[in-house]
Amino acid sequence: MTDPPPRSAYRLEDLAHRTRTTVRTIRAYQDRGLLRRPERRGRANLYSEAHVTRLHQIAHLLDRGYTLASIKELLDAWDTGRGLGGVLGLVNEVEGPWTDERPDRITRAELDARFGGAPDDDAVTEAVELGVLERIEGDAETFLVPSPQELSAAVELHAAGVPLSAISDHLRELRAQVEHIAARFLEFTTEYVFAGYLGDPGLRTDAHAAEAASLVRRLRPLAQQTMSAELARAMRSLATRHLRTHLGAEKPVESTSGSRSVALPAATVAAVERLVGRERVSEFIALAAKREVGARALDVLASDALCGRDVDESA
Repeated sequence: MTDPPPRSAYRLEDLAHRTRTTVRTIRAYQDRGLLRRPERRGRANLYSEAHVTRLHQIAHLLDRGYTLASIKELLDAWDTGRGLGGVLGLVNEVEGPWTDERPDRITRAELDARFGGAPDDDAVTEAVELGVLERIEGDAETFLVPSPQELSAAVELHAAGVPLSAISDHLRELRAQVEHIAARFLEFTTEYVFAGYLGDPGLRTDAHAAEAASLVRRLRPLAQQTMSAELARAMRSLATRHLRTHLGAEKPVESTSGSRSVALPAATVAAVERLVGRERVSEFIALAAKREVGARALDVLASDALCGRDVDESA
């Protein structure tokens, strides 16, 4: 009669249950070299707590979006003493919050009240799909709000008369454009800042990982600061042009002498700006007007000449 295995030893089925995975998955990890083979004791293959830890590490990295190939590289680095801790520290830095904003909670009653008091289940479902709201397990009447500022913006837009469906559509469109900008920023920083670290596996030590994490902390606010400044500039420029166009306002344009101003339709001025540039609008309009006046003067002279000739012929 064989002794029962110690508590730290697991048969394959017990290991799968303990780590909430499947027998098939464990065997696949072994085949890929991600998990050491079990220890053979008599007729039984037994796994240890080290296997439990390794399976948790794999699951953790998979949840973060890593492929099995990249996970194997990280775990091999750990096994050969090159340091997994520093790399995971860098991962935590990158995946941490990129804003000082703190998540909040809101009840369904509070949510309905902020949007006019009328319950709208479809709007709530869409907000959850977009990640504006997150459901809390075990509490169907309370939601987590990852970005209270984003929710407040939606409240203000709705109060101003924008339908919730239009707000959702706008957010989807805006998110796609912002993700494109974020991708470009990452490409830019990767090319000029992180290329050396990411390109050479030999540099992936704890010290280099800590240095890269420090760079992430320093560069992280730059994306938001740059985006905020450029958005403010673009909004001012476009909003001014938009207002002039839609109000049909007439824009005074100085004459070349500077002694008088002439009111012209904003659409006309905008067309001239596109043609010759903003700094040459006055000059262009003055020359065009001068040419038109000259052409009309020539028409008058020609008309007078014709009239005089007709009088002579009739005499």
